[in-house]
Formats: sequence, structure tokens, C-alpha cells
Amino acid sequence: MAPAEASANLARYDGVRYGQSVRLPGGDFIADYLATRGAGFGAEVKRRIMLGTYALSAGYYDAFYLKAQKVRTLIKRDFDLIFESGFDALVAPTSPSVAFPFGARLADPVAMYLSDACTLPVNIAGLPGVSVPCGLSEGLPVGLQLIGPAWSEAPLLRLARAYEAITADAEWRRQEPAELAAASDPRAPTPSERAALSH
Repeated sequence: MAPAEASANLARYDGVRYGQSVRLPGGDFIADYLATRGAGFGAEVKRRIMLGTYALSAGYYDAFYLKAQKVRTLIKRDFDLIFESGFDALVAPTSPSVAFPFGARLADPVAMYLSDACTLPVNIAGLPGVSVPCGLSEGLPVGLQLIGPAWSEAPLLRLARAYEAITADAEWRRQEPAELAAASDPRAPTPSERAALSH
């Protein structure tokens, strides 16, 4: 459902009305359009748009998108029941795994999509959520997701701020990320350049 909606929403960014526009020498509208669509999005965004376009195509709309809409209703109802029972917020992991090195999952799109598994139900239900750092595992950062009922952004942000205040003196907060100095050095390779060199 998320890729389908991304595909539909991003279709307007074609350089004609919205988004950047690439103009090639010669003034060929179709060539400009294709160049604009090709330059406007990165590989992962393009992959998700293609998946969404596929799910919305005539032969698969009922099989994929309509079924997913029905599941969305059930997910939303489950969240509504929890918040109606008196809970102010839910606490969950942001991701099913710790952070991974830059570019590590580019070759495996399924692993990349699974990284979103903990935030997708919240997004599908249309609820606010915020992720805050909550420590380290195996030396890598871990995210804590706070989820609130509809229209509870302000209380949710206060809760996130309170959590950060409570953990302000934690040892893991004093650890500086590796290679942080390289990020401010204009001569240092970018993360994508470092990832390319490591392959």
C-alpha cells in the first residue's frame, strides 16, 4: 500500500508542473520528460515507485491494493481500541535491527524494506510517531519509537523530550559517532564514496 500511494503521489513530479525539470538540447518533450523522471529520484525511490505502479495496475489492483486497504482498516481499528482503553502512548522499536552501515542493504531491497517493518503499521493507521535514540547494541544505535493517538503530536513530542531528559546522563549519549570529524572535512570522501570503495 505504501509503495502504491507513493507511486500515485509522486506521479505529479514530472517537471511539467511540479518538481525539478531537466531540459536536454534539442527541445524534445518526451526526452526531457524521461530525463526529468530519471534524474529526480534515487534508485530506492524508483524501485518503490515501480512496485507501487505494479500494484496499482489493472490486473493487480484488486489482488493487492484493495486487499491492503481492508487490512489498513483492521490495523487502524486495533490501534483505536488500544488508545480508547486509556493508553496515552505506545512504545516500540523503530527498526527490527540495529543501524546498518551506509549502503549495506542496497543489493538486497527486501532487507531494506524489512527495516521499515516497525514503522509501517503506524504510518498505515495514520498515527503520529516519533523516534528517539535509546542506546547502543553491538556498538550501533538503536531507536525507540513512541506512538500516539491521532492528533497527539504535541503530547508525543513532550514525551520524547522527557525521555531524552531522563537519559541525558546515560553513558551511550557521550559516545561520539565514528568518523564524525570526517563529516566536516570537505576533502574527506562522502559516505557513498566510502561505500563504493569498500565493495
